[in-house]
Amino acid sequence: MKLDEINISIINHLRDGRMPFKKIADDLSVSEGTVRARVKRLQEDGVLEITSLVDPESIPDKYLVMVGVKLKNMDLVAKGEEFSKLRGVISVCVVTGRFDLMLLVMLKKQFGMLEFYTEEVSQIEDVRSVETFVIYKSFDLKVPLVL
Repeated sequence: MKLDEINISIINHLRDGRMPFKKIADDLSVSEGTVRARVKRLQEDGVLEITSLVDPESIPDKYLVMVGVKLKNMDLVAKGEEFSKLRGVISVCVVTGRFDLMLLVMLKKQFGMLEFYTEEVSQIEDVRSVETFVIYKSFDLKVPLVL
């Protein structure tokens, strides 16, 4: 799908939450039907996903960690997809630097770091090493709610 100026403007209008299609249409001088049809098409094509996000510090008994992963091979995208399916994982990035992947993981009392590594990460082959970074404080970080 081609992202023209109107599509990009619609996406930007939806960036900070669900804005009424009528308001977007008025701002862009197009019809509400145009906005509705374009949002539907952007969603169908996998370009746009409208979700709710929460401040992770507001969720009781949960905490965030970042995990740097070094792999034994360079099949980074496939391994990233494997990690993205693990319980607690919010996002996975293929990165440069001393790690191959960086994970953002939401943990809780009943499913902490020990359980994440022994029950989840241990199932993935070709992991050379991991390093955990506990997030004490985040600024402007909003994440999907993972229960």
